[in-house]
Amino acid sequence: MSAAARTAVLTRPLVPVGELLVFALEVLRGMFRRPFAWRELSDQAWFATRVSLLPACAITIPFGAVLALQIGSLFDQLGARSFTGAVAVVGIVQQAAPIATVVIVAGAAGTAVAADLGSRKIREELDALEVLGLNVVDRLVVPRVLAMGVVAALLNAIATSVGIIGAYAFNVLVQGGSPGAYLASFSALAQLPDLYVGELKAFLFGILAGIVATYQGVRAKGGARGVGDGVNQSVVIAFVVLFLANALLTALYYELVPPKGL
Repeated sequence: MSAAARTAVLTRPLVPVGELLVFALEVLRGMFRRPFAWRELSDQAWFATRVSLLPACAITIPFGAVLALQIGSLFDQLGARSFTGAVAVVGIVQQAAPIATVVIVAGAAGTAVAADLGSRKIREELDALEVLGLNVVDRLVVPRVLAMGVVAALLNAIATSVGIIGAYAFNVLVQGGSPGAYLASFSALAQLPDLYVGELKAFLFGILAGIVATYQGVRAKGGARGVGDGVNQSVVIAFVVLFLANALLTALYYELVPPKGL
């Protein structure tokens, strides 16, 4: 095999990554171009909320219960049951609620967006819009991406509240914890930036999931089977990107915001 052939084999997996990055930059530029499709944004935000609200709340309750169970059992062994509330709530605010919310948004709204744009692509509707001089990214992609980001941030606030209430009820009613100690430990260790970073994570994760979903939709090819493959790939790629972004944001947050001491 020649050197050029070896280089082509090694760089072939990087081509889709580069194309996705170029598409993401085009979407980010489109967010600042005018006129903006406000009606499309409101319609897509309502759709994403409708399909994601109940599942996001439902999935956060077991997250909170599992955190309370694991942390409560561990802290019982260490003789520090009074700090269960703080650790459980901080875990929900910073990690569980944003991830659970955006997993639902990417899985429910993201797949619908990918399927919708993919079906339009194979019916050549997107090509027709370009022939008419309309920018597909500005008219269809940007509103959907922003809608998923905004909805993820709003749903994260609701899911956080539901998760905290679920963890509190599980710790107090099931594990026999003290309500006063739960609340007191939360105020002792948690801080306001924890809530800010949770909201920021949810918004950025929603934007990333929207970019991946719309990319798979507008690049669909090969008929109905190609649309189905694009939808499946959008879920897998979105989850990988979300977990990588979460690791980077969490590390950056702890570098910039020191933990609150006792």
